[in-house]
Amino acid sequence: MTPSAATGRPPALRWVLALTAVAGLVVALDQLVVATALDTIRRDLGASMADLEWTVNAFGLGFAALLIPAAEFGDRIGRKRAYLSGLLLFAAASAGCALAPTTGVLIGARAVQGAAAALLSPAALALLTEATPPRRRGAVMGLYAAVTGLAVVGGPLVGGAVAQGLAWQWIFWINVPVIAVVVPLARAVLTEHTGRPTPPDVPGIALAATSMFALVWALVRSGSAGWGSAEVLGTLVAGVVALAAFAVRQATAAHPMLPTRLLRQPAFAAGNLSALLLTASLFGTVFFLAQYLQVALGHSPLGAGLRFLPWTATLFLIAPVAGRLQDRIGPRALICAGLLLQGAGMLWIGANAHQHQGYGASVAALVLSGAGTSMAMPAQQTTVMTAAPPALMGKAAGTFTTVRQLGGALGIAVMAAVFGSVGGEASPAAFADGFSAAVTAAGALALVGAVFGLLAPGRRRAAVPDDPAGDGTGHAVQEELGAH
Repeated sequence: MTPSAATGRPPALRWVLALTAVAGLVVALDQLVVATALDTIRRDLGASMADLEWTVNAFGLGFAALLIPAAEFGDRIGRKRAYLSGLLLFAAASAGCALAPTTGVLIGARAVQGAAAALLSPAALALLTEATPPRRRGAVMGLYAAVTGLAVVGGPLVGGAVAQGLAWQWIFWINVPVIAVVVPLARAVLTEHTGRPTPPDVPGIALAATSMFALVWALVRSGSAGWGSAEVLGTLVAGVVALAAFAVRQATAAHPMLPTRLLRQPAFAAGNLSALLLTASLFGTVFFLAQYLQVALGHSPLGAGLRFLPWTATLFLIAPVAGRLQDRIGPRALICAGLLLQGAGMLWIGANAHQHQGYGASVAALVLSGAGTSMAMPAQQTTVMTAAPPALMGKAAGTFTTVRQLGGALGIAVMAAVFGSVGGEASPAAFADGFSAAVTAAGALALVGAVFGLLAPGRRRAAVPDDPAGDGTGHAVQEELGAH
């Protein structure tokens, strides 16, 4: 019998994993699916390079600015309710993207998609973590990363195939029927969880949203306006000041939105900082690699998507194995080794592009880089979520996802600046030169992330009793994916 919230029993872990992974899949897919469709969108809507960057970054801007406040909101209204609300808003925003007649409308709808994702993602990750016994979190997070990794595998491929075979609008329409199926299942299966009731930290919420919005805005605008412009410098300084004020507020507030005891934990810092740099390297590379394959190497959108597979398919294949291994050896080795492989692969690709070699020369480098990403991602998730007590899992998930979104914007901004300083769009050769320098920068970001990974826990200590409620009752949670 299908588990139901009405039975009073926790749902089977496999159901929670499937439903929350679908949320991660939908969100990640819409971050990446536009990459190989950008050239088609440019021709259809007359978009400039700046418009294309905003088509990608508007999603990240709404997502990053609202993640921590949305996680706090989800803790209050209930994580299941936040998950369902986020799904419905995401479906509506996806339809808005598909119907957009201009780039301005498309960018606005993408921002609403990001806001919906901010409500959906931390709630989904918190629901999954609460349902998983501590000693199984490595394996389950590996499966979660693998399923959501289908977006990495399929995003560029689906975007290219749809843009070439149908129309770019269908990369957004596809979300609507998927969500229509998931919502009634989630209503029937998931149980509600909330954080501990405390007065809302309104100044903290405002400062968190302001700081993330300003920082991401500065990163997004740095490419077109320039790092030295008043706009970029002003918003960057405002973001840093707001972030510092947020930290002071959390240290002094009676009921902080993000307790400082989380921020002081080395494991929490290691997972977030390494994820920031891994995501910067990953998303910046996706943005430029899709265009490099088409502009410099002359492949079609579908052809470009297919050529992503040696890199992205490794996430689906390796992440579950890495997750199970993590339960035995701890996350530190996987985070450090994974980021080292990611960095080495990017440096290899950069060298090949500098020498104007063909795609075949970089296949092994793509596999190497993808294997590294697949090792590090689930270990980072587990490190952050395990560092948080159950009552703070929503906030921990919101912080982790915020950091990843900030990393994505940082990676695109840094790589765009490097690309523009070395190469350009004047010719395929100029694009290859810019891409070579940009992807080399991506490799450097990953290598720095490996250093922060050293702060992560090593071998797993003795398991603590399962207490998903965080209330000392220690009630049982299903330990097998197939249990009812």
